[in-house]
Amino acid sequence: MAAGTLYITGDDAADTLLNTDANALLIGMLLDQQVSMELAFAGPAKLRERLGHLDPARISAMDVDDFVSVCTEKPAVHRFPASMGTRIHELCGVLTEQYGADASHIWRDVTDGRELYDRLRALPGFGDEKSKIFVAVLAKSQGVTPDGWQDAAGVFGDDTPRSVADIDGPEALEKVREWKKAQKAAKKDKQGRATA
Repeated sequence: MAAGTLYITGDDAADTLLNTDANALLIGMLLDQQVSMELAFAGPAKLRERLGHLDPARISAMDVDDFVSVCTEKPAVHRFPASMGTRIHELCGVLTEQYGADASHIWRDVTDGRELYDRLRALPGFGDEKSKIFVAVLAKSQGVTPDGWQDAAGVFGDDTPRSVADIDGPEALEKVREWKKAQKAAKKDKQGRATA
C-alpha cells in the first residue's frame, strides 16, 4: 500500500501506520464510533504495540477473550473496548477467510464504487454510513478511485469537510470539527439530514 495522506491522530507514527497498512486503516475505521476520531484511529497503533503485529490471521487465531483483554488493557483502545475488541476479532476472521488476511484485497481489484461499497457493507461493524465514509477515505487519502466512487460515497464524496475522509492536516481537522459542531447546532447529521 502506497503511503496515503490521512492525518488524524496527531501522532506521526500512528498516522504513518494508517497510511501504509491497509489492515490498520480498516480497523481504525471500525473503531470510529462513539469516541473521538483521534482516539479511534490511534487504536491500531496501540494494538500493534501490544501484539507486535496487526496480522488478521494471527488475531483471528487468538482466543477471542484473550484478544479482548488486549483491547481492554489500559489505556483501552476504545470507550467500549470489550464489544469493539470482539468486533475487531470478527473482522479479522472475515479478512482472513475472504481476503487473504489483507484488507487491501477488499479494494485492490474492484471494478466500480458500488462493488467497493458492497464489499465494505458486508464487513462486521460496517453499516451504511461507515461504508460510505470509508469509500471516501480510500478515494480522498489513499488514491483508491474506482469509477463511481463519488456516488458510492454519497455526500462524503463531495468537497464539504464533513468526515475523517477530509482530514489531511491540523487545519482540515479543525474544519471538520467546526462543520460537525454547526451541524449539531442545526440538529442535522453528517449527511445533512434533520435529527430529533
